Amino acid sequence: MDIDKTIKELSQNEKKVLVALKKLHGKGSPDEILKNGGFTQDVEVANASSWLQSKKLVSIDNHIKTVYSLGKEGKRFIEKGLPEKRALKLLSEKKGTITLKDLSSTLDSDEIPIAIGWLKANGWATIKKDKLSSDIIKQYHPAGSVEMVRKESISEINKYYPAGSHINETIIEITEKGKKALQEVSEAEKLLQTLHNHPEQEIEKDSIKSLASRKNVIKEKELMSSTILLTDQGKKILEKGFEIQEEISQITSAVIKNNEWEQKPIRPYDIHAFAPALNGGKPHPLVTILEEIRQIFIEMGFQEIEGDYVESCFWNMDVLFIPQDHPAREMQDTFYCKTPQKLPIAEKQLLEDIATIHENGGNTGSTGWGYTFSKTEGERALLRTHTTVNTIRYLYHHPQPPCKVFSLERVFRKEDIDTTHLPEFYQIEGIIHEEGANFRQLIGILKEFYRRMGFEKTRFRPGYFPYTEPSMEVEVFWNGKWMELGGSGIFRPEVTEPVGVKNPVLAWGLGLERLAMLRYGLKDIRSLYVSDLEWLRKTPLL
Repeated sequence: MDIDKTIKELSQNEKKVLVALKKLHGKGSPDEILKNGGFTQDVEVANASSWLQSKKLVSIDNHIKTVYSLGKEGKRFIEKGLPEKRALKLLSEKKGTITLKDLSSTLDSDEIPIAIGWLKANGWATIKKDKLSSDIIKQYHPAGSVEMVRKESISEINKYYPAGSHINETIIEITEKGKKALQEVSEAEKLLQTLHNHPEQEIEKDSIKSLASRKNVIKEKELMSSTILLTDQGKKILEKGFEIQEEISQITSAVIKNNEWEQKPIRPYDIHAFAPALNGGKPHPLVTILEEIRQIFIEMGFQEIEGDYVESCFWNMDVLFIPQDHPAREMQDTFYCKTPQKLPIAEKQLLEDIATIHENGGNTGSTGWGYTFSKTEGERALLRTHTTVNTIRYLYHHPQPPCKVFSLERVFRKEDIDTTHLPEFYQIEGIIHEEGANFRQLIGILKEFYRRMGFEKTRFRPGYFPYTEPSMEVEVFWNGKWMELGGSGIFRPEVTEPVGVKNPVLAWGLGLERLAMLRYGLKDIRSLYVSDLEWLRKTPLL
């Protein structure tokens, strides 16, 4: 440890904590340091001690203590007294013997069983069932009293229970121990008074046990307490010595304007010091990469377009020259809608032209697919399987060149969920429609896009798609291997001729999730959609 460098980096409050610990012989609580260090707020002690701990100049011993205070019933006992003590007082007033029903004159109904339990447990009274003679009733309930066993007057008792007769009743008799207890303050009463005068006291569990066994009498709370201790390195700093003086710890406009930096020293910063992570709100990683892709295409001169989730087979498949018996159109590969089941095709002339293209190729020089086109099949509603449906519809409405458009939207396919497949995912779609567009231009556009995304090596392999010819698949080199990320090509005449397009159209459809997996180092595509807070917090924005 460089002692001189460490002393220079100490804040004023850190120095004050060290000096206070020296006065306290090397250890003390935050409250003791607050008093001995000249601090005004305990937060100053806490922050300074935390930084000293990170610099290994002090250690902090945290321990939990249990404290007690009065609950709802405890406050009631302070006001009225313990139920058993009030019962003892009544026994004394009634010459040592009462009936169970007599307790209702001084105790609430919920307190009677409590009083009986503690009278028996403490040996302060005996409780038994016995025959109570009318003479005893008269002895303990003088004439005119209405607090009788049957709540009747003496004359009525004489009427129903003549001299010598008996009734069964629960009798409570005070013991010698009870008479003595009446003159003393019990430990429970002392404890109640202590907690009343000084709430949140740390008390031995054995002492509090009797009160804690009563419902709602005692409240228990755990408090964290700390002891701050000087380490050997902290002692060396104190031995070296330092001066506590006002210093500049933060450069503000006032410091600069008032030239304070000329009169006061500026505390050095340790860029290697520990600092807690700040997890503020930020976009989801997928949103971040979507915005990055969007910005790249806009900078390359493209315009963004959007479409609908629900499409007809006509626009999603037929217009793109996908045969009506293609395997991708089966129920096991495509999500068809129940509501609506059909979407009427408003473009009647286009419908006729597409039917002709499928059946015999029309004027394109193609032989088509050689079957009878089904308009009913074309009206079936589905969740779009690609965003190429967006671009072909755009071309239909904007057949004149030039145009450069892209879309970043979700598509749906009936895929089994695994580490690399999802039934719902994003597609990066784009086209270039202009005079003289060619295959080499398509390769250059895709290479430039992936270069801007951080992939220096890109290669292309021949591929097949029903609506492009020639076609190619795009791969990038990442972590020592080639990864396929999408398909591309030039739209066939069977696609462009019916929508009125005369020039070449360069097209591509690329996967977003696989690109994101490479970017974020993920092995399972499902990780992108699982709310793993730790991963979301640690993933950088850039």
